[in-house]
Amino acid sequence: MTKKPDNAFYTGPQADDFGEHKDPYVLFDEWMKEAEVHEPSDANAMALATVDKSGLPNVRMVLLKGIEDGAFVFYTNLESAKGRELGDNPKAALNFHWKSLRRQIRIRGPIARASDAQADAYFASRARGSRIGAWASRQSRPLESRFALEKAVAKFTAKYGIGEVPRPDYWSGFCLTPYEMEFWHDRPFRLHDRVVFRRDAESKPWSISRLYP
Repeated sequence: MTKKPDNAFYTGPQADDFGEHKDPYVLFDEWMKEAEVHEPSDANAMALATVDKSGLPNVRMVLLKGIEDGAFVFYTNLESAKGRELGDNPKAALNFHWKSLRRQIRIRGPIARASDAQADAYFASRARGSRIGAWASRQSRPLESRFALEKAVAKFTAKYGIGEVPRPDYWSGFCLTPYEMEFWHDRPFRLHDRVVFRRDAESKPWSISRLYP
């Protein structure tokens, strides 16, 4: 997709990417499938925004690992900064930005912990080195040296040298249930297309509206 320069001649209304969609999950799935084709790396990467106890925001990139029962699922160390912040304030925002497609999707909603069964199944699917890493890393806490991390990796590699690597109790997942999903597509002269789906609760129907760019 080639972006028109800002000084391109504006020819009036253009067809948009939203069509007649009434279900944001269907539209998300279509955009994600296109991103998987066009994005050079990690089409499932998303920015995760949380707040700490003082209300100061934090944002970092994580990977979407699936949509289960309508919730966007990702995994982490529960003792990490994001794990602690989501434990204290179980609400979050996500942002997918696909530069190659000049699209983004913003999502907000409440957070719940993944079930043990969900976490166990995903942990078992990870590469063995990643499972060892989950034991070795005291995520977000001070690290005195790279050698200390490598030493921890060696320790747990030896400990779990034979058989399965179990999931640590402090490693699990979070599920964000969207109450708002906004789809954004670049247009010339910053006249971008924006469509937002909103609902007051998971059981409520979506309302759909367009926003000024």
